[in-house]
Amino acid sequence: MDRSASTSRLTEKNIGVIGLGIIGRGIAAHLRRTGYSVFVWNRSPRAVPNFVGSPGELAELCNYIQIFVSDDQALLQTVEQLSEHLTPRHMILAHSTVAPDSMRAAAQIVERRGARFVEASFTGSKPAAEKGELIYYVGGTDLALREARPILQASSKEIIEIGGVGDASAVKIATNMITAASIQAAAEALGLVRALGLPMEKFIEAMRPNASYSGTLAMKLPKMISRDFDPQFSVKHMLKDMQIACHIALSHYLDLGVTAAARDQLLEQMQWGQGDDDYSVVARKYLQDAAPESYEQQQHSGEEAQHAEDNEEIASSPAPKTENMSPKAAAVDTSEQPLLRLAEAGAVVAPTTPPLRRGFLKQLLSRLSPGQE
Repeated sequence: MDRSASTSRLTEKNIGVIGLGIIGRGIAAHLRRTGYSVFVWNRSPRAVPNFVGSPGELAELCNYIQIFVSDDQALLQTVEQLSEHLTPRHMILAHSTVAPDSMRAAAQIVERRGARFVEASFTGSKPAAEKGELIYYVGGTDLALREARPILQASSKEIIEIGGVGDASAVKIATNMITAASIQAAAEALGLVRALGLPMEKFIEAMRPNASYSGTLAMKLPKMISRDFDPQFSVKHMLKDMQIACHIALSHYLDLGVTAAARDQLLEQMQWGQGDDDYSVVARKYLQDAAPESYEQQQHSGEEAQHAEDNEEIASSPAPKTENMSPKAAAVDTSEQPLLRLAEAGAVVAPTTPPLRRGFLKQLLSRLSPGQE
């Protein structure tokens, strides 16, 4: 890109977008359709219009820069890369769902350069981004929010002012707690209906007039039944949000039992390699004909196989001498009785010969060691 030609195109209609994931690329495309000149940057290069070489080049072209990166570290790295190129003409709009402290740290980096910073967490998935119908939860100074409003209106159907920087992030995490728990409960309900041999379509029909029905359920339930887990909001991102919620809870002595359970189910999907699927994929284990072994059962199967190999070696080797063993020790052979020992709980011992119920070990460990995430 010719630098002199690019600089001549710098106007207030130029918007920079950093992060071309599901939401970022949807917003960039929508803004172009509505008449904005959009320049983009992503950590991995993309073959898209107006892709620039660095965040610094983006800052030269655009007064307004919207950041759609996925997590705390990525947000802080991005504003650090931008910081030396920022001036008082710039405004940074951060849309990442991160811990409130991370959002405040990002704001400090930007404001040290004299630029303005607006926190603009959002709700809405892929279709909402493509249609410019996100709902923004915003935080910042009154002056910054007034200036940011026209930019945000270009890609939203509603803007809700929450408070200072960091406050909107806290609200967004709280709303996602309900979303994750709702989908987990719906997955379990579908499993129950299916186990009883009832038509799952009848369950949806019964839910529609139910007081607990929601926009999320209206969107997700049909996809869950049809096993359509094309990502609109991925497992890895919802898991990240639930982990943030659990860490905040620890620092405030809150017991978030439902959130922790939803987190554990998402973590199980990550262990099965489903991190890029839609978070509603938690329904898969309740809706398949032959459920695969849980992570703990896999471990147990591996232990049994190892014991079988060990026993073959023992059987083919000479019998050990027992004349120096006490009668009690000689009479009890525990080599084929693997034990689960939770020393932190105080000598709790449980035989693991029966297959473990799915998720039981993980839930037990979580309850016994609440300080470990």
